[in-house]
Amino acid sequence: MIIVSDTSPINNLAAINQLHLLQQLYEIVFIPEAVYRELTDPDFPVAGSIEVQTLDWIQTRTVTNRTVIEALADELDMGEAEAIALALELGADQVLIDERRGRRIAARFNLRYTGILGILVEAKNRGLISEVKSLLDALINQAGFWVAAPLYSSVLQIVGEGKR
Repeated sequence: MIIVSDTSPINNLAAINQLHLLQQLYEIVFIPEAVYRELTDPDFPVAGSIEVQTLDWIQTRTVTNRTVIEALADELDMGEAEAIALALELGADQVLIDERRGRRIAARFNLRYTGILGILVEAKNRGLISEVKSLLDALINQAGFWVAAPLYSSVLQIVGEGKR
């Protein structure tokens, strides 16, 4: 399975000490150079910085098709643009991307995508985590990840943790 990630899933999972879920779910995760740069910028330290530099299952790749990146540069930040371009180049099975605009453009290119909430749902469904709620709360309270109240409730219902 070929998985390409944008910055947000790596950064946010690292912020709540759950980055290992990506390896457990997907074995190898590819990131484009722009995502690597976003995560390792010395002027703006973020969670996930050390991990992308040291974990061998997170592999950085150069995007060769600059035309796609240039076409997306007006609509997306460089990490998202390169993640979508790399997913197209590698024939990725899925792109890990949280931002709504990036997801919409991934869909336009017929790329399957999921975000951090989908990752948590899949991890629970596979028995890798016992509950989603505590991790969802950690994302909101520790990582500053924004989740609309209806989506929060919906995710918990999907995994059987919501009120009936």
